[in-house]
Amino acid sequence: MDQFARVIVGYHGCTEGFAKDLLSGKKPIRDWQPSTNDWDWLGNGIYFWEHAPARALRWARERFRTPRQRPAVVGAYIQLGRCFDLLDEPITALLGETYEQMARDCAKMGAVLPSNRGREDKLRELDCLIINSCIEDERAWGIHFDTVRGAFLEGVPAFPGAGFSRESHIQVAVRNGACILGVFRPNI
Repeated sequence: MDQFARVIVGYHGCTEGFAKDLLSGKKPIRDWQPSTNDWDWLGNGIYFWEHAPARALRWARERFRTPRQRPAVVGAYIQLGRCFDLLDEPITALLGETYEQMARDCAKMGAVLPSNRGREDKLRELDCLIINSCIEDERAWGIHFDTVRGAFLEGVPAFPGAGFSRESHIQVAVRNGACILGVFRPNI
């Protein structure tokens, strides 16, 4: 399959003001700033829930609780491009190799790798470091990734003994803003 053929629909939790500016064209898509927190689950990027508008709205409601920051959701058509897809075994093998090398390097320097922490390990400092490092290493070889995509089992089991969780989702971090083909206001 052509690496640029896969298009998904993603949903981004945000403030009402940001959504209005983006949807009206007052804020161009190219000016959308990526998240660069040390704890971002998929490294640097503009975050979307794949095909999950209600999950994006719930996140926005948890994050934006003041009258000045009313929660909203923006839908987007995203061309994954060259995707660092964590559902692809060669990619997860590369993550493991990168982790092993970084652990050896840290041990030589007497340093300690960060860990994922917080409630249910939602502050993913280790994951973020490994993903960003892996992508930077690949960039040194001339490979540029446009997006990062991963599935997460999150929350309590859907029912007793279930292998499914109530908050499971697929998340996408867009590293190349040109992959956001267009935006829309979802009906949720």
